[in-house]
Amino acid sequence: MPLIAIEEHWSMPEVTSALRAVPHSDESLVFHEAGDNRQRLEDLAAGRVAAMDAQGIDLSVLALTPPGTHPLPPRQALGLSRAANDAAAAAVSRRPTRFRSLSTLPMSSPKDVAGELERAAGLGHVGAMVHGRAGDLFLDDPVYDDFFSAASELRQPVFIHPQLPSDAVRDAAYRGFGPMTDLALATFGWGWHLDAATAALRLILRGTFDRHPDLRVVLGHWGETLLFWLDRADSLARVAGLRRPVSDYVRSHFHITASGMFNPALLRHALSATSADRLLFSTDYPFQRPAKEEIDAFLDHFSAATDREQFAWANAASLFGLDL
Repeated sequence: MPLIAIEEHWSMPEVTSALRAVPHSDESLVFHEAGDNRQRLEDLAAGRVAAMDAQGIDLSVLALTPPGTHPLPPRQALGLSRAANDAAAAAVSRRPTRFRSLSTLPMSSPKDVAGELERAAGLGHVGAMVHGRAGDLFLDDPVYDDFFSAASELRQPVFIHPQLPSDAVRDAAYRGFGPMTDLALATFGWGWHLDAATAALRLILRGTFDRHPDLRVVLGHWGETLLFWLDRADSLARVAGLRRPVSDYVRSHFHITASGMFNPALLRHALSATSADRLLFSTDYPFQRPAKEEIDAFLDHFSAATDREQFAWANAASLFGLDL
């Protein structure tokens, strides 16, 4: 059975240097330097393929690691997004049987986002990875509607990945313990996931999927808490004047990936909140590195062989138009 991983990160030194140079640079960049993460992130060659082989992964969908180019000034964000998309496309062309890629978009320059998405799609990128905010602009801001229109028309799924919450949110909720605990609370321990879930929920409330019914969105980490709160989120539909319950938008437009969190309890809940044809395999490499034995054991928790194959590869192949 093939195995496709759709949230496998990489980094580009030029982007990393630019991110470090901006005032109040993103503190989560420290995670890129932990252990051998930097070496693994920058490797789009034999070392990465060897890691895939060890895990039993046939195809990785590459995505520039957070925060992408979101914090950069508009012109710089556009230039480095183009450079990153060119570099990822070149890596795919060198190993077309092992790699595909999600594009990086200059979200701080809204007028250029749709155009770069179209250009990247022409290079062979199979979707895009974005974050919930660029500066003070939320992803649901009307300035991005051309982007979502283009993503819908081009059949380019949009992966909403977590990012560090804004300083205002961090000051209100994620400080007071010490620098590293504050950062952990605002990122992998809690804040990242609420930030991404809120971005997704705001898109629904903004009517994005009513305007763009073919738009497809991917959320990691088993839905970034959103799947666990649909009963309450549904109560927003009437207040916001939505045509359908929030849960219906989630089940119709969202695809959910595991991000290396191979807990069978999370799988069971996801299957109760949405359908098997919406679930996708990923490892969140290199931040999560499950061994092949762990992956195989998790796949055994699917009671139906059809559901197992959908999760392992078929759903990703269908969503991203992948040929194996």
